[in-house]
Amino acid sequence: MRMPTDQPGRDDTGPGPSLGQLLALVAPGTLDVVLAPRSTAVPVTGVALYDPGEEPLRQGAAGLVLLAVGVELASPGAADVLGAADRAGAAAVVLRRGEREPGPGLLAAAARGRTALLSRRPEHGWTEVLGRLRTALASHRAPDGAHGPSSPAAGLRLGDLSGLANTIADLVGGAITVEDPQSRVLAYSRLDHEPDPMRRLTILGQEVPRWRVAELRESGFLQALWSTDDVVRLPADGRYAERLAVAVREGSEVLGTLWAAADGRPLAEDAAATLRTAARAAVPHLAHHHSRDRAAAGAREAAVRALLRGDVGAAPEAGIAADRPYAVFLAEIAETAETAGTAGTGESAGAGGTEGAAARAGQRVLDVLALRAAADRPGCATARSGHRLYVLVPAGDGEADPAGALLAAVRAVTRCAVFAGAGPVASGPAELPASREAAELVVRVVRERAARTPGGGAVSAAAAHHEVASGTAVLRLLDRLEPLWGSLTGPVHAMVAHDRAHGSAYGASVAAYLDASCDAGAAARRLHVHPNTLRYRLRRARELFGVDPADPDVRLLVEVGLRLAARPEPPPRPR
Repeated sequence: MRMPTDQPGRDDTGPGPSLGQLLALVAPGTLDVVLAPRSTAVPVTGVALYDPGEEPLRQGAAGLVLLAVGVELASPGAADVLGAADRAGAAAVVLRRGEREPGPGLLAAAARGRTALLSRRPEHGWTEVLGRLRTALASHRAPDGAHGPSSPAAGLRLGDLSGLANTIADLVGGAITVEDPQSRVLAYSRLDHEPDPMRRLTILGQEVPRWRVAELRESGFLQALWSTDDVVRLPADGRYAERLAVAVREGSEVLGTLWAAADGRPLAEDAAATLRTAARAAVPHLAHHHSRDRAAAGAREAAVRALLRGDVGAAPEAGIAADRPYAVFLAEIAETAETAGTAGTGESAGAGGTEGAAARAGQRVLDVLALRAAADRPGCATARSGHRLYVLVPAGDGEADPAGALLAAVRAVTRCAVFAGAGPVASGPAELPASREAAELVVRVVRERAARTPGGGAVSAAAAHHEVASGTAVLRLLDRLEPLWGSLTGPVHAMVAHDRAHGSAYGASVAAYLDASCDAGAAARRLHVHPNTLRYRLRRARELFGVDPADPDVRLLVEVGLRLAARPEPPPRPR
């Protein structure tokens, strides 16, 4: 069960709402009640993601609504997941609704137990559902003052960010600024002393100056802030006072940041601990603030997708200036069995173990890239599609590579494999689909090159369209040839069919031999076989199929045929 040690999804200082009350606060059409053996009057203490592949549930799940990541109602193990949740005392477990209906075994298990069985509709991702449930939970509790008397949020009206800033400032002994993920000011504490120059500029401009954001990014401070749940310290220098900062998170989503600056006197000794507690107390307030903008944000993201498909009329809703040039940047998490099953659904995690951890790390990378784009380039517009992130990056006058910083950030990723590409600058909205298509081709090039390199598939790679022009031209050519190739027969077709049917490696051996310029020793080393083994395979390829690497026509057919045979299914375009 993925919950931090302080369990921000729970609040044991007061009674929670009932399951029915919680569901009434969630947007209609998000969750359905399949079976509730104790009715929906059961109390709820919190919400958490549960990955059955990570670790067994414990009794600490009592009263929780568990989102069973990667498990469908019709999955063979669905009844086991429900049973584990029931034994742990969960109030409800949510499974994804697929095309098939739940089996009688699952319904019988639900009827025997005490845990309610809910289903998530496919058009809503786990992250979205988690956010809606937690926001609903916070919305139900906050008016009743359920934060406890010692909490920085005690007695505050839900969404009172100015009151929250003033309360935290009193506790840390400094000045507090509440910012959104794009470094815009949402609220700030009262000014008891003359602010340092940076705080003055930030408050007057209602956002952190762009040059300061660039400084923090280049120093690695923003990356550290967005990638950790802990407080990050920015020491004082000759210009500015010491600062502490912490990200406010709801699940994997960064809702904003709290900044504490020394305000005429040193910060309190326990300022970091206080700020860490304040970040948890700030979640419902920032979630409430965000909930008012979720519909608008969803409309903007839908408009970005429409623009990428060619709907020029969506530019105003996407926030795109019709007379400003943009380039399309695309980042894609390396596809695993898990991400392949969730592509295009907006899901952020899957069924288990190492792959589940890799996908979560990948989604966090996409989160950070989106934040970095917004912080680095005002006017960026983003859209997520499963394990892909599209960014419309505004370009300056004459700028040919506006996405260069994002490409460099992807190349530096080591926690998981991410492939990225940037298309050419589009002079207006009508050219954005062409830039998107170019970015997608670049991603295919870097992904396929990584797949052909031993160990390359686990390393992040990124390129701009002009850096892989030959590779994208070859892909376009192969796309045109693929339908014709499928209608033909011949030696290479026979060899590929034999390899697929029998698990042999004739095609891989011939390809390695040609890639090594017909150097048998180098090809054998690449395949990790003895040169005599390779020579035997080449001889058998000639005898069985008539594939002779010495024949230039055969070499061309082998290059085309084996590349087509090894091609993965292209991911879906933005919907």
